[in-house]
Amino acid sequence: MAPDFLVTHSGGFHADELLSSVILTRLFPRANVIRSRAPEWITPGSDKIIYDVGGAYDPDAGIFDHHQRGAPLRDDGQPFSSFGLIWRRFGRDYLNALSIPALDIDPLHDGFDRDFVLPVDLMDNGALSPSSAGVLSKLTLPVLLETLKPVFDDNGPRADDRAFHEALSIARSFVEAAIRQSAGKLRAHAIVLQAIAAAGDNRILELPMGMPFRPAIVKAGADHMLFVVHPRETDWCITGIRRSSDGFELRADLPASWAGLAGTDLAMATGVADATFCHNGRFIAAARTREAALELARIAVAQALAHDETRQLPA
Repeated sequence: MAPDFLVTHSGGFHADELLSSVILTRLFPRANVIRSRAPEWITPGSDKIIYDVGGAYDPDAGIFDHHQRGAPLRDDGQPFSSFGLIWRRFGRDYLNALSIPALDIDPLHDGFDRDFVLPVDLMDNGALSPSSAGVLSKLTLPVLLETLKPVFDDNGPRADDRAFHEALSIARSFVEAAIRQSAGKLRAHAIVLQAIAAAGDNRILELPMGMPFRPAIVKAGADHMLFVVHPRETDWCITGIRRSSDGFELRADLPASWAGLAGTDLAMATGVADATFCHNGRFIAAARTREAALELARIAVAQALAHDETRQLPA
C-alpha cells in the first residue's frame, strides 16, 4: 500500500534527505511531504515513510534514519546516510518507474550507488570532506544543494519549507539527468562493442554517432585501436582515444603538422580537400564527409605507427 505521508525532519535541510525525497516523491507522487520532528509524525505507522529522522532503521516499519547508535553500515563498513538507505530499499523501483530496461536496472543501480549516492553518504556522515575536492569544494553537489537554504536572517513564515521544496525540484533535475546519462552509457556500451567486433584488426573505430566509447574499448581489450570516427550534425569527427580514464594522454595524437589548422590550411597540410579543422591540442579533427574523415584517420594512424618506438604504441 502506498504511503500517505513522506516524513523527514523540519528546519535546515541537507543533501541526503533532499535526494531521498527525489526518489520517494517519484514513487509516491500522491503522498504529502511532511517536515516535522513532532513525535506523532516521526513514530512509524502504516501510512508513512520516515527518513533522516526518528532514531531508528527498520525498512519493514518504513523508517530510515542513520543518526542513532548501531546505524547500518555498508558491507565494506562505510556509513549510510538516509539517501543511501532509501536508495538501497527503493532504488530499483525508482529505476523501473523511469522505464529503465530490466536488464539494465541492476548495473545502473549499483553504478549510481557507487558514483552518486556513496559520496553523498560519506559527506553527510563526515567521512569525506568537501575540501578533498580542492578548489572545486564549493561546487560539489551536497554543498551546492545546501546553498539553496534560506540565509540566516530570513525569518519569513515557513522559509525552510519553501526553500526545501524549491531545492527539491533542482535536486530532481540532477538525479534524473544522472540516471539518463548512466542509462545512455549502457546503451552506448552495447553499440560500441558491436562496432569493435565489426572493425576487427582495424585501428580506426567507426561509430554511427558520437557516444561514450572508451569503457567498451577497454572492456573489449581493443588496445590496437587509435582513433574513433563518427558523424556529427553537419560533418564528421576524428577523435583520439585516451590511455586512461583519469588522464588526457592519448594512445596516439593527431599529426603535429595539423595542430590548430582549419579550412584551406588544413586541407593543404593533410592533402585531404574536405578536411576542415584540427584542434591545437591534436585530440580532435573534423571533415565535411565520411570519406575525408576516414582518410584523415588513416593518415594519422600511419604517422603514429611510424613513431611507435618513441610513443610505445601497441604492435
